[in-house]
Amino acid sequence: MNKNQSLPWDHPRFRSWIAVARACQLMQQSLARSLADLDIKPPHLDILVNLYRFEGISQQELARKLLVGRSNMSMLLPQMEKRGLILRRDDERDKRVLRLYLTPEGRKLSEEAMAIQTGLIDRVLSDEPIEQCMATADSMERIITVLLKDLRDED
Repeated sequence: MNKNQSLPWDHPRFRSWIAVARACQLMQQSLARSLADLDIKPPHLDILVNLYRFEGISQQELARKLLVGRSNMSMLLPQMEKRGLILRRDDERDKRVLRLYLTPEGRKLSEEAMAIQTGLIDRVLSDEPIEQCMATADSMERIITVLLKDLRDED
């Protein structure tokens, strides 16, 4: 490495970057353990929560919201449909589009899983003032905006 190039850990924002990445990874691991009794994983929860909020969303819109490819969706959705958690229906106007809906069982599981997720968030962040949580969210949303713009520019 060139003497004039700084190493990542010499960068003043590196500690923040690593802390965010580690917190995200540890939170996902903790959430996965917490959801195990419901026989779902965080990617299933992401789908359930989005269908709970945006009933009738298309598979493509869901993939875009979750920042995943359609191939990931095509693996998870049939599993969830087979378990009786979701329904896929043709769009009335465009038969090429599939719309996604929660079944009553899927809605019930979503509510149980969201309670677990909210409990975990409350436990982990209970010592943080709401103002600090909101400031952190604002920072993360700015980072997300930059990274999404970079992805769009690559396409």
